[in-house]
Amino acid sequence: MTQNGDDVTLVRRPGVPDLRPAAPESPEPAPPQDPQADEPPQELPLDRNQAILEAAKQVGALLKRKGHLFALAGSVAAYAHGGEKNLQHDVDFAIRPEDADAVAATLREAGLTVYTPPEDWLIKATCFGQPVDIIFELAHRPVGADMLERAEELSVDSVRMPVLAPTDLLWSLIAAFSEHHCDFGAALPIARALREKVDWQRVRRECGDAPMPAAFFFLLERLNVI
Repeated sequence: MTQNGDDVTLVRRPGVPDLRPAAPESPEPAPPQDPQADEPPQELPLDRNQAILEAAKQVGALLKRKGHLFALAGSVAAYAHGGEKNLQHDVDFAIRPEDADAVAATLREAGLTVYTPPEDWLIKATCFGQPVDIIFELAHRPVGADMLERAEELSVDSVRMPVLAPTDLLWSLIAAFSEHHCDFGAALPIARALREKVDWQRVRRECGDAPMPAAFFFLLERLNVI
């Protein structure tokens, strides 16, 4: 998973007017030109965390205004619950599979780029230059109305929207671990920050005896997180 700071959006610094001296009256040779005079304006990276938050706020406000059933997920949801402002590489929203077409239409009407990737469990959009995943299957299970109705309405950088409940959020992260996706380093800070808000017995029960989630629970126990 791409870490914060990669693929940063760039903003241009206003350039300095191109000032040139008047032509000399004497036939003296012109002074040597500054080799940097024709270089493009310097580019500065934006705060990627804030850019991701702005995208989350914009998309969340659009979905809320249209009355869609949805919930913020992923690292931005963890931040809304009190986790670190160390966001991952995109914004995640959870919706029901049957709402995918309507949600895509809402985003397109607002001028966002929306497309369908090869994976059949999400659609993707771009907002303020940031990737947005609209997910209708979490940890290989369709997102249901019961999960979205358990979502808590929280302030996300001053915009209120439904956010996955902490137990559902941690389950969605841990149950997704497999031999091909096992990023304990990304999930560990979230588990530590939200540990007192999570029903860990329910998360264990929902994960069953899958080996990768079991390894993560062992790590949490050794670190005294749970």
